[in-house]
Amino acid sequence: MLIGELSRRTGVSPRLLRYYEEQGLLDAMRGPNGYRAYDEDSVVTVRKIRALLAAGLSTEVIRSVLPCARGDRPEFDWCAELRALLDRELAATDKRIDDLQRTRSTLAGYLAQS
Repeated sequence: MLIGELSRRTGVSPRLLRYYEEQGLLDAMRGPNGYRAYDEDSVVTVRKIRALLAAGLSTEVIRSVLPCARGDRPEFDWCAELRALLDRELAATDKRIDDLQRTRSTLAGYLAQS
């Protein structure tokens, strides 16, 4: 399928699909005319990418996680490296949440003074 059809089937813009390809997340073959051609598995791959992005993972992390992801949601084929990677991402997210809660508390304290 061409990029326009993949875009329609996934709801992801052609620009983002090209970006995913540049990031090594999505494979496209080139026809004789130079147009990108995607197979049926690309629809599921794009859905996995979107789900992992929604979980807050960067494209760099997704590149490592994607080979272990199965299905649209996705589910994972667990290995020690994957668990360690996601544990680190969760710890980093928890730290950002803690930092934001401290910032919020400080701002709320300023507002309480007014």
